[in-house]
Amino acid sequence: MPKNHRALLPSVGLALATLATPTLAQEPPSQKEMWQILQEQREQIRVLQERLDQTTRKVETTEKKIEATEERVEATGAMVEKVRETRSDTPGWWQRTRVGAYGELHYNGGKKDEIDLHRFVMFLNHDFTDRIRFFSEMEIEHGVAGEGQNGEVELEQAYLQFDLSDRHRANLGLQLIPVGILNETHEPTTFFGVERNPIETNILPTTWWEAGAGLNGEIQEGIGYDVLFHSGLATPTTGANAFKIRNGRQKVSEAPAKDGAVTGRLRWTGLPGVEIGVTGQYQMDVTQDVSDTDATLFEAHTNLRQGPWGLRALYARWDLNGPEPEVLGRDVQQGWYIEPSYRFRMRIGEVGIFARYNEWDNNAGSSLDTKFQQIDVGLNYWPHENVVIKMDFQVQDSPAGQTEDDRVNLGLGYQF
Repeated sequence: MPKNHRALLPSVGLALATLATPTLAQEPPSQKEMWQILQEQREQIRVLQERLDQTTRKVETTEKKIEATEERVEATGAMVEKVRETRSDTPGWWQRTRVGAYGELHYNGGKKDEIDLHRFVMFLNHDFTDRIRFFSEMEIEHGVAGEGQNGEVELEQAYLQFDLSDRHRANLGLQLIPVGILNETHEPTTFFGVERNPIETNILPTTWWEAGAGLNGEIQEGIGYDVLFHSGLATPTTGANAFKIRNGRQKVSEAPAKDGAVTGRLRWTGLPGVEIGVTGQYQMDVTQDVSDTDATLFEAHTNLRQGPWGLRALYARWDLNGPEPEVLGRDVQQGWYIEPSYRFRMRIGEVGIFARYNEWDNNAGSSLDTKFQQIDVGLNYWPHENVVIKMDFQVQDSPAGQTEDDRVNLGLGYQF
C-alpha cells in the first residue's frame, strides 16, 4: 500500500463512523407500530370521505334550487307577457268607458232677483269597438226635480255612432240637432254671458234634441256635413204660446210622431279659428196633424277667433205655412245677434270681455211692433281653462205691452 494511501485511512474511517451513527439511532417501526399507523391513516381517509360526500350532497341540493328558481322566473316572465298581451289586445270595459260633467250656478239680480243651480249634467260614453261608440248626456235642471218642483231630469243624448269610413259616420238614437253655435257645444266655459243668448233660446230652441238616424262627416278637408232624419216639433195651436217654436219641443217623451223632419248642415273650417255654418230644416207639420202647418228653418252663423279677438254672429228664421200662424203673425219667427270679444292672459288665468247685440221676434209676420232688443256687456274669468266665473249686465228694449227684463247676472261654471 502506498504511503499516501495509508495516511488517508484514519480519515475515511472517521467519516464512515460519522455517517453510520444516525442510522443506528432511527430504528424501523415494529410490526405493531406499523399496524397502528395504518389504522390512523384509515380513520383520516374515512373522515375525509364523509366530508367529501357532504359537500357533494350540498352541491346537488344547490343545483336543484337553482333549477327551480330558473323555472319560476321563466313562468313569471311568461305570465307577465301574457297579461301584457291580453291588456293590449282586449282592454277591459272600464278602459273604454269615459265619464264627464258640467254645471252652472246663476244669480239673476234686478226684477228676477233669484239664485239657481241651473244645470248639472253628466256624460257617460263608451267605445264598444274602435268603430262603434255610445254617447249619452243626462241633466238635472234647477236643482230639485219632481212633482211640484221647479227642476227636471232630462236625457238629452243617448245614441250609437258607427264609423262607415275614416271620414263618414252614422248616428242612431237620441241626439242633438245640428244647428247654431250653442246647441251642440253649450258647456258654460265655451261661451260669453251667464245666460245663453236669447236668439238660441227663443228662435233656435237650445238645447234641442230629437230621436233619429243620420250621417255626418267630411266631404273634404275643412268641409263638414250633417244629414239627420228625426222626430219633429209639436207646437201648441192655442193660447199665448200658440205656434211658438220653443214650446214645440217634445223632448222625445212619449212624443207624437205622426210627422217627422229632416235637417241638413254644411260647415266650413278651412282656416284655423274660423267656422262658418249653414243649416236648413223642413218639418212636415210642426203641430203633429193638429193644424196642418209645415215649416222651414234657415240658420247661418260664423264663429271666429284670431289671437285675442273673437266674433260670433248668427241669424235664424222660421217660416210656418198655414192660416192659423199667419193670423197670429207667427208665420215668421226670426232673430240675430252679433258678439265681438277680446281675451287676454293674467298672472293667474285668463279674462275675456264681450258685448252682444240681440234682436228677435216670434211674431215677425205681424205688422205690429213685436220685436225684442237686448244688449249684453260683461266679462268671463277663467282661473283654469275648464272653470269660469262670469258677470254681465243685460238691458232690454221690449215691444209695447211686454215687460222689460234689465238685470245683472253672476255665474259660476265648470266642465271636465
